[in-house]
Amino acid sequence: MASLDPRTPLGRNQTARENITDTNVVCYAPNMVTTRGVWEGDDPLNYALPLFLLQLIVVVATTRTLFFILKPLRQPRVVAEIIGGILLGPSCLGRCAWLASKLFPLRSVTVMETMANVGLHYFLFLVGVEMDIIVIKRTGKKAILVAFAGMIIPFIIGTSSSFFLKNYISKNIHQGTFLLFLGVALSITAFPVLARILTELKLLNTDLGRVAMASAIINDVCAWVLLALAIALVENQGAILASLWVILSGVAFVLFCIYAIRPAIRWVIRRTPEGEPVNEFYVCAILVGVMTCGFITDALGINSIFGAFVFGLVIPNGPLGISLMEKLEDFVSGLLLPLYFAISGLRTNVYLLSDFSTWGFLLLVIILASAGKVVGTMAVAFFYKMPFREGFTLGMLMNTKGLIEMIVLNIGRDQKILDESSFAVMVLTAVIMTGMITPVVMAVYRPTKHFLPYKHRTIKGLKPNTELRLMACIHSPRNVPTIINLVEASYPSKKSPIFLYTLHLVELTGRASAMVIIHNSGKPSGDTEENSDHIANAFHNYAEQSTGVSVQSLTAVSPYSSMHEDICNLAEEKRAALIIVPFHKEQAVDGALEATNAGVRTVNQNLLANAPCSIGILVDRGLGGGVAASTSSASHVAHHVVMLFFGGPDDREALAYAWRMSEHPGVSLTVLRLVVGEDAVEPPRAAGDDDAKILTVITDYEKEKQLDDDFISEFRVKNVNDESVVYMEKVVNDGEETVAAISCMDSINDLYIVGRGQGTVSPLTTGMTDWSECPELGAIGDLLASSDFSATVSVLVIQQYVGAVPNDVLGTPDSPSQQIEQYLNNNNARQMPHRGQGSYFG
Repeated sequence: MASLDPRTPLGRNQTARENITDTNVVCYAPNMVTTRGVWEGDDPLNYALPLFLLQLIVVVATTRTLFFILKPLRQPRVVAEIIGGILLGPSCLGRCAWLASKLFPLRSVTVMETMANVGLHYFLFLVGVEMDIIVIKRTGKKAILVAFAGMIIPFIIGTSSSFFLKNYISKNIHQGTFLLFLGVALSITAFPVLARILTELKLLNTDLGRVAMASAIINDVCAWVLLALAIALVENQGAILASLWVILSGVAFVLFCIYAIRPAIRWVIRRTPEGEPVNEFYVCAILVGVMTCGFITDALGINSIFGAFVFGLVIPNGPLGISLMEKLEDFVSGLLLPLYFAISGLRTNVYLLSDFSTWGFLLLVIILASAGKVVGTMAVAFFYKMPFREGFTLGMLMNTKGLIEMIVLNIGRDQKILDESSFAVMVLTAVIMTGMITPVVMAVYRPTKHFLPYKHRTIKGLKPNTELRLMACIHSPRNVPTIINLVEASYPSKKSPIFLYTLHLVELTGRASAMVIIHNSGKPSGDTEENSDHIANAFHNYAEQSTGVSVQSLTAVSPYSSMHEDICNLAEEKRAALIIVPFHKEQAVDGALEATNAGVRTVNQNLLANAPCSIGILVDRGLGGGVAASTSSASHVAHHVVMLFFGGPDDREALAYAWRMSEHPGVSLTVLRLVVGEDAVEPPRAAGDDDAKILTVITDYEKEKQLDDDFISEFRVKNVNDESVVYMEKVVNDGEETVAAISCMDSINDLYIVGRGQGTVSPLTTGMTDWSECPELGAIGDLLASSDFSATVSVLVIQQYVGAVPNDVLGTPDSPSQQIEQYLNNNNARQMPHRGQGSYFG
């Protein structure tokens, strides 16, 4: 053993810590963990804990800074983490002898690698938790073929090249081991990294993104199997019998996890009351189980990371998985995992690449393997008649590298399969290939929205006695009774049936891939959340007891930022005429509306801008209490509905829906049309305005008014003998009189139906939007949903689908409606009080 300097702290403790035996020398210094302080003359960098803390600070700060710098290029975090490790290693800052000896000395490697591997174990556990194997069962043949085509061709290239590269790189490794190792390294796709790239590019909810994610999951599972096989061969240096025992014991471990651990975790989930957090004891037991499974697989001869991954894979999707993700993800991914990439970077020395033949041979193989993924994927895309750009983009996405490849490369280096120069080449190539994906995809692939050719995108456009297709979005079981009552009040019958698509919206937090799940009647959905099953069963029971109602239940799992894409795609696919979404506020015990989730409001706002059909936002204030969910008789329905008509496409759509409701024998409808009085302020013509532009504004206004008059006349003629339908007109001149007219309505009403009024401006609502709390409801809808409105009545705000988004909706300053609004705002003689300064109803 080398002698230590007695002047150093470690040297001072050597004699006291030496074992008296002749065969073993054990150095142990318990007082070398923490320092006594600089005031005692100690250097903190000579002690284990302060040195590790400083290393962690430097690594995290470096990687986060690089991630911030690379963020405009939309690079995944793994690229910044690997580059950060390279910069801290011998390729850059590590060339400074003082920095290398003080910040990353050789004696600190054990502690740093141990903590990095602890973080790696828990990260791979989380990868297993967020990976849904059920996707493989539900995925189509396209994803399976893409996965295997993108894996087999690079694997063949890698294994074929191994016969030549083995003698060049390492002559002492078993040929079969090297063949399998290189094939795995070149054929894998990084599932977690791909999910984040697709999310960044807004492709996660597209058909291309779904195929890529499903293919990546299949690819990852196959890669883990091959990786376990390669590790077993590496650990036993080609010993056939020992390798066989390792593989068989690994299979037994996987079966034990599936048939013993998974049922135990299901039992834990069943013991957790719905809506309650998971017991801390169970969470702690699962976290200990990660280390236990890692220890078992390591003892069996398989790398311990395999045990952590398989243990995460058997955790059922649902509240438990979400709870584990919330407790671990930020700490593990943000703090501990960068250490592993930093170690990989510290091992990478680009100055060893002076031998250009090393670059030539290995770089050629990796380029061929990358091209193999693109060619294999494009062949499948050509078979399924996908456009060339989509096929090429899919092939590039399947080239995503990340953590698994770094694990393979580090194992290869530790087992002397790769020397330091070839290790550096493959690390740099992985960074370059992953870094190229986002810019190439952004340059090549620009997805466009293609509308399916169907006509019935509005209720007003439906012919009498035709099927009405509704899509009702559900955020929680609390929304179910209200939606059922609304559908029942819409008068489903044999002559005019309703096909209801219920879509349970689940925020993507417990997995990395968005998906849509179809619930079959009478069949459990397996690993989906129990709430989804309860919601689906409630609607199926309602459909069985009702006449003229058909139901299909679905669940969409995606982030709130892109959830509207799933809703729009499904509405278009199912040819829905109306999407109904709950308001982001729910009624509290005292009757006031309280915001539940800001993400729900984001979904609603995005839907209003992108919906492929008409859309309604439902503000629920007890509509669910009017009729039980199991109602099967129309006579049990008793609703008093009020429709406020101001004019415009949205109001005509709202009246069309209210008209359908009025056909129900248990629904009474009151239509109140507010007419502009003679004293209302008309938009005056300002000096210097273009005559043609003003004429266009007036012409559009007159056309809309004529359409309103015609539709109202038709409604009155056809309902003149219906006693349950009441039509009233009231002349008002400004917003204050409008509020007074609405507040005078009977208090027995339990549902208001109004148009959102987007793109239309009336002097009767001018100025009301200036203090609007929820502009997505429109001026009148926001008024009815406000705390100032005395009646606690449910409100349905409807926006009509009008084809492509018009200029006035997009906010073009030259739009006619905005010109009218500008005139009205500039010349409105009577201003209404702000909600904080006075009451609407004072």
